[in-house]
Amino acid sequence: MNNTLDVKNINKTYNGVKVINDISFAVKAGEIMGIMGPNGAGKTTTIRMIMGITAPDQGELHFFLNGESRNRIPQASVGYLPEERGLYKEAKVMEILLFLSGLKGLDKVIARKRIMEWLEKFQLADKANSKVQQLSKGMAQKVQFIASVLHQPALVVLDEPFSGLDPVSQDIFKQEIRQLADEGMSILISSHQMNLVEEICNRIFIINKGEKVLYGPLQDIKAQYGSYQVNIIAEQEIPELTQSPLVQSFQRLGKKWSLVLKDNTAPAKFLATIPPGAPIDELSVARISLHDIFVRIAKGGSSDEINLENR
Repeated sequence: MNNTLDVKNINKTYNGVKVINDISFAVKAGEIMGIMGPNGAGKTTTIRMIMGITAPDQGELHFFLNGESRNRIPQASVGYLPEERGLYKEAKVMEILLFLSGLKGLDKVIARKRIMEWLEKFQLADKANSKVQQLSKGMAQKVQFIASVLHQPALVVLDEPFSGLDPVSQDIFKQEIRQLADEGMSILISSHQMNLVEEICNRIFIINKGEKVLYGPLQDIKAQYGSYQVNIIAEQEIPELTQSPLVQSFQRLGKKWSLVLKDNTAPAKFLATIPPGAPIDELSVARISLHDIFVRIAKGGSSDEINLENR
């Protein structure tokens, strides 16, 4: 699969502080990639450089469109949903979408047809002639999402796309994002909602303090960390398990016990240590979640860069 975007060794300094330090990654055609990190990690600065809002001090950005390499992406080839939403509140939904699609060079007749198709998908067809200020926050977000993909760009950058959406709308967004990727669009998502990123993204790029920490396919990242979590429902603590040398940490919430095994500990090895007749009502084993990995990194639990690409 060919790359749509190559980010190569980019750096950025503001007021003498280096906020991006020599990071590199790629976004392939037809894939969904998540970029994540704690607040202040450098996600927004990275996105701003991709969008051409600011330029890297060093390094290169390459966009591959129709067999040509460019160092700046044409506006007609990119869609952007910023974290700070902003639509002219006095404008009607159809008017603002026609205006924004016109800025991307989309024919007005084609645009009107696509707008109605998207409004119907999001159950907003009856809002076409409503003013933006009359929409709920979730509705307005759907309209801005439509504006970012209406012109069928090669690359779509979505900054916190699920923020403020109810669970039903989140599912609709996920479905439509997957469909866009299936149609060949490259999707770059920045989000704090780990469970949603885990469900939808093919690859993950995690940045912390301006530096790349993890990069690669999601399953490879989870395998690299090698940890499993054992979830137990029990009335009381079982010291043989919570104090086991195979356990890295544990948490208790009522009768629910979550034990994180040390890296590269096989679950079977741990399960073999459960004493006969232990008062366990339920037990399950799972890989640690992306959320757990993210929290470990945010707390400084990993200082070494891990690149799982091309292994």
